[in-house]
Amino acid sequence: MHILLVEDELKIREVVTAYLKNEGWEVDCTANGLEAVRLFDNGSYDLVILDLMLEGMSGEEVCQQIRAKSVVPIIMLTSKSRESDTIAGLNLGADDYIAKPFRVKEVIARIHALRRRIHAYKADTVKQHVLTFDRGQLVVDLEANTLLVRGVHANLTTTEFKLLTVFTSKPGKIWSRSDLSFHVLGYRFQGDSRSIDTHVKNLRKKIEEDTKEPRYILTMVGSGYKFAAESDTKETT
Repeated sequence: MHILLVEDELKIREVVTAYLKNEGWEVDCTANGLEAVRLFDNGSYDLVILDLMLEGMSGEEVCQQIRAKSVVPIIMLTSKSRESDTIAGLNLGADDYIAKPFRVKEVIARIHALRRRIHAYKADTVKQHVLTFDRGQLVVDLEANTLLVRGVHANLTTTEFKLLTVFTSKPGKIWSRSDLSFHVLGYRFQGDSRSIDTHVKNLRKKIEEDTKEPRYILTMVGSGYKFAAESDTKETT
């Protein structure tokens, strides 16, 4: 993997870089938000690890600029640890959010979890390519990583698309938040489901005509969520 690490604290940057390189990954580093955008535009990255407190440009702005042009996975690594900060980061398009102080081994574990779910998704595309639901109102192309909602392309993040593939793999199945976290994020949360809830909320915004009265992703009180759209086809080759 080729990773872009954007972190303003020198010691953290050096330690995280050492661990990443120990995994055999290539790492480019910067402490400046403007430089991060320049590096991203001129490089080819498989993952961005992004601090929010940066010089030149805030991490939030960097995330927005990257997300506007790419679905590359983004892990936010920041001292902003309030629940509202986490939700705001996920709403900007981050795939995961790790608050400081943290253990570097946890960062490595989160990265491996991201890789597992991406590889699992690619394996699934060998079996199925295009799924349609609700008489063609939703068209999910698993090979191109695209979703058409009533004929219009929806700009899904990597995590949102993976969440959609989990839901569409078994329409009508009730998924617990813990199961969704395992299949989508690669790990089971421990007493905190806000990441999954936020990703579901963001996905709803992109596929539902009315998020207050959703037709496709339904909340099952006390149980989790289910995808309620009718499948038009199981497999297209």
